[in-house]
Amino acid sequence: MRHFSLLAILVFALTTTAVMAADTAVTQEKPKDKIYVEVKKVIHVTPLPMEDKYKNEWTPELEAELLETINHDINAYAGNSYGGTYFENEKRSYPNAMFDFLAGNREKALKFLQEDDNDPWSNLTLKVDLFPCFTLKGQMRKYFYFGEYLDPAYKQKMYDAMKIWTEKDPLGRPNPYFKGKNDGGWTPESKNSWVDGRNTDNLRAMREISIYLFAEEVGNTEVQEIYRKKIQRFVWSLYNIGTGEWDSNNYHGHTISAYINLYDFAKDPEMRLLGKAALDWMYTSGGAKYYHGAFGGPSKRDYGGKNIWGCGATEELGFYFYDAPFRNPKPAPNEVHLVTSGYRPPLAVMAFARKQFPKPTEILVTHPTYNNWNPGGEDQPQYFETQFYGNSYQLGTMTTGSNGDENGFNLMATNKKRGVDHFLANSGADSSPKGISTYGIGGDNVAQYRNIALQLQKKGDAPFQFMAPKTAKITEQDGYIFLQYEKTWLAVKLINAELTRNEDKTLKMVDTSKSFPDDVIFTAKGTGKADGPVCGFVLEVGEKESLGDFDAFKAAVLAKSKLDMTEIADGIASYTGADGSSVKMKHSGTNRPDMWRNGVAAD
Repeated sequence: MRHFSLLAILVFALTTTAVMAADTAVTQEKPKDKIYVEVKKVIHVTPLPMEDKYKNEWTPELEAELLETINHDINAYAGNSYGGTYFENEKRSYPNAMFDFLAGNREKALKFLQEDDNDPWSNLTLKVDLFPCFTLKGQMRKYFYFGEYLDPAYKQKMYDAMKIWTEKDPLGRPNPYFKGKNDGGWTPESKNSWVDGRNTDNLRAMREISIYLFAEEVGNTEVQEIYRKKIQRFVWSLYNIGTGEWDSNNYHGHTISAYINLYDFAKDPEMRLLGKAALDWMYTSGGAKYYHGAFGGPSKRDYGGKNIWGCGATEELGFYFYDAPFRNPKPAPNEVHLVTSGYRPPLAVMAFARKQFPKPTEILVTHPTYNNWNPGGEDQPQYFETQFYGNSYQLGTMTTGSNGDENGFNLMATNKKRGVDHFLANSGADSSPKGISTYGIGGDNVAQYRNIALQLQKKGDAPFQFMAPKTAKITEQDGYIFLQYEKTWLAVKLINAELTRNEDKTLKMVDTSKSFPDDVIFTAKGTGKADGPVCGFVLEVGEKESLGDFDAFKAAVLAKSKLDMTEIADGIASYTGADGSSVKMKHSGTNRPDMWRNGVAAD
């Protein structure tokens, strides 16, 4: 009887819900406009129609959370000024106007979006600017999503401009506005082409997808096929070798928003599925580095921004992932593409990004050379990454450390109020946002095993810098620097190096209040000479789940952890942590140093 009673209740509930839904359908008029406002001024933005086979299933709870984010973003832009249209300024001005349209200021937004472009090269395409890649991204959204709101004559003009532009492959097509000399600029006056030819992954994505979609729209199958193959190759590379602009904290989001356009607007089923495949991969890859509204290394083309919502990648990733103490106070213009899209990351990727899996765990990752589309670029990886996920932190390093535009040493730890606290380290002395993230001096090697990371630098007199939150309690004892974060504990031990100190022998802190108002930087310097021996440091991380509390962690490190420098003259150091785990490395100066994890050689 109990089973029957429960079944009866369930049937009753479902029947009642169905009747209520039917009543609602009768009494509530369905909105005619795909952008409409409900009670309490909640703005609903309906994506273009799409078959279920292209969609990733989402829960009502996630959709409700996303609706709040969408309204937050729209309200952040309502009534704002748009900006100009010279060259690629539409990267902001078009999205600004589109957001304002969504907020209800339609007449003003449409007037701006339909103005003639006064850049001289736009005369070739009926004063519709189809040259800069960032502008093209906005033109796609304008035509395909907002097209029903455009004046029919203007929409026809856009169509005619596309037809002119795709008569031939616009990339490298001789441009009459070219002045005959490449003077370093990026306009057609300096680059003899009908389209921006820069080859970074994000710009290539904008260019290739725009040309494909516009050629598909006007029926130019020859040009369409050229770009079908280019897009196929890029998506193939994602799943087989990775991408050259891997996990860029500045550009990952730009590539995402370009592929959102392919997913939303492609007519060909294969191309729409390629768009989905690319997005699923990029959200998985980004989810590995996303943490409570922040983004951690290692990463290529890292521009700094080491705080919650502090870099471009967090904006497109956090739009869906969220999982932060507060929403982005300054959402990126790029997010208008996501606001008007039907794409949703897979539920498994959502769980991965929110770190809803058993911890601790470690992943090993390789990345290709930057220009991997050139001959030989697919042959072998160039970058080797270790990422360790604790219960309250994640630690990621790269075997070559931080250098150039690459971040290679980054810890993110939970902070309930701030979202994330970082610990950054490199062999450099530039304490600017990009400097502390990437400006190592070169010649570093890093070996990581789970919660232990060992970094060695070939120059014996190298400078080092370490960034930590101001809220961290920093103490020194028996050659260790201990840092107590909210839920995470760090122990740093220098190797052939000394901390920079004040006259009273206290730790000297670099004034970074303008760049890092909530963080501090302390520094060290190698005690040897330029030609060696190697110097560096080791980091050991603990948390409640591993060692109870901070005092227990500190006591365990002092009693059990051990740095072995008996072979330091040969560039070899090893470290055994409080839990008995060990990592050993021989500095090689290459991207694949010799290393041993728990005594076993590791590739």
